Amino acid sequence: MNNTFINKTLENTKIESLNWVLIQTQMKNKLGVEIYESWLKKINFVEEFNNYILLTVPTRFIRDWITSRYLDQILQIVRNYKKEIIRIEFKIADKNLNIEDNKKEVVQDIKSRENISFIKDSYLQYNRIDPNKRFDNFFTSSCNKLAYEASIKVTENVSHYNPLYIYGGVGMGKTHLLNAIGIELKKNNKVMFISAERFMYQFVKSIKSNDMVNFKDYFRNTDVLLIDDIQFMNGKEVMQEEFFHTFNALLDKGSQIIVSADRAPNKLLRIQERIKSRFSGGLVIDIQKPDYDLRKKIVHQKTEELNKLYSDPINISKEIQDYISTEITVSVREIVGAINRIVSFSRIYNKTPNLAETKVVLKDLLNLSENKVTIDSIQTIVCKFFKISKNEMLSSRRSRYLVRPRQTAIYLTKILTSKSLPEIGREFSNRDHTTIIHSVKTIEKLKENNPEMVVNINKLKNQILYNNKENEN
Repeated sequence: MNNTFINKTLENTKIESLNWVLIQTQMKNKLGVEIYESWLKKINFVEEFNNYILLTVPTRFIRDWITSRYLDQILQIVRNYKKEIIRIEFKIADKNLNIEDNKKEVVQDIKSRENISFIKDSYLQYNRIDPNKRFDNFFTSSCNKLAYEASIKVTENVSHYNPLYIYGGVGMGKTHLLNAIGIELKKNNKVMFISAERFMYQFVKSIKSNDMVNFKDYFRNTDVLLIDDIQFMNGKEVMQEEFFHTFNALLDKGSQIIVSADRAPNKLLRIQERIKSRFSGGLVIDIQKPDYDLRKKIVHQKTEELNKLYSDPINISKEIQDYISTEITVSVREIVGAINRIVSFSRIYNKTPNLAETKVVLKDLLNLSENKVTIDSIQTIVCKFFKISKNEMLSSRRSRYLVRPRQTAIYLTKILTSKSLPEIGREFSNRDHTTIIHSVKTIEKLKENNPEMVVNINKLKNQILYNNKENEN
């Protein structure tokens, strides 16, 4: 892409530019003065491109804090003024440069990148490998060591394990490993890193624009294909057909394929059997929940990293570090989030929290395990409570002694999980979503007039949450 084309493209994208002062005012009004003064005021507007804006912040810590807590709300405020904006990107400002020089340097850096195109809807816009997620900063322990070693092996011997399929829960480090693989392999290979959701988006766009030839050429001519969150490809039959052929074409030419998902191949829902078979034919590895050793290592290292960002280090006591390592057990991401909160508390109030204050700051994270209930555990506990078998509950029989427990389990699934109505229906012997709605409404109505039902629901709810918390430890 020549400079003339880039300059013309940039000029076109500046038409009707955003009024950042107005955006700042809206952020202050919507998110509050305290949050704005502490965090959002530090954001500087750099440039607006065809469908995203570029902003700078002073430190990586501020960037991570804003993106993890306020990014969606900021994007919504921006889109109220310009609906074409669908993404916000942050860059860390150079402390040695003033605001204007920082803007020039960041824009120049973007123009000079070979792997970024300013053509609207280019595939390359989404081929973003995060340079901060490398092998050397991936924390390992017995729970993820095998996945780490296999990822290293792939970078040393392409197509040795093909495909490499890594699965695990949210925030366990799957995307980090895919990024690390991409960083190593892109030195000598053509690498494509894309989420399954973005692959679907590009597929649909290509069909609508009658541009499937370019779509096929682009995805089938890569040396390494990394696809994140493959479970989101569920149910899209035509797109799965294209993915299957792309998958085979890449294997035939010796390209390496690495896939991540939140579950094992045989547990994927509404994915073609032949695709699941292809995944199972490679190396399948799971990343388990972080054990205590890994949690302790992460807490210590992240505390050290954050301290290096500031001239006045924060002294998070060993007691607090041990407490976080013991209590935050759900995922690596939540552990890092806990450290960020403690550091932020210390910066805002100019003091390190004691144990009691730490419990208040982390109260919702400490209860996260209570939200990690499964439909299977709900069904098991409800069946035990009503003294029926799970086969009876899931059967098509409509006897009264089965209908009420079934409706109760469906109701508890709806309020204790984030599953959609169709997903709940599939877990209850493929019942229609209207049946799920009816069950929920029936129990809600019974609770209004039947004190015994209220007591039973509360007993079951507490038992489900308590048992689940036991399983988290």
